[in-house]
Amino acid sequence: MLSKRTTTITLAALAAGACMATTAAAQATGTTQHAPAAARAAALPPGYQVVTLPNANVPNFQRRTLLCPGTKRVLGGGAEAQGNRAILVGSFPTPDGRGWIGIGRQDGYNDVGISVYAICAD
Repeated sequence: MLSKRTTTITLAALAAGACMATTAAAQATGTTQHAPAAARAAALPPGYQVVTLPNANVPNFQRRTLLCPGTKRVLGGGAEAQGNRAILVGSFPTPDGRGWIGIGRQDGYNDVGISVYAICAD
């Protein structure tokens, strides 16, 4: 039995903003404790939402596009190629900044499983 290989690229950790704020506060007070959950949540931009396009098989090199809901804009995202010898070929924002695109291929097969993720905000 062949082992299943998963290739993942993940982009944009928005929580980094909360960590940077926590680090600055800790340096100012001389403490090393992390900010409370409420402070970390307050550091997120208005309308923050992680949106997922679940795995689906598509022909090799076919784009899977995920758009942010409503008028939200994409802050970052990623994609995942699933299957034996699956390769993620591309993971990037849409030209209009409203979503994320994932592209992949799978050696020896005509299709590949692709999932797409987007971090959206107002």
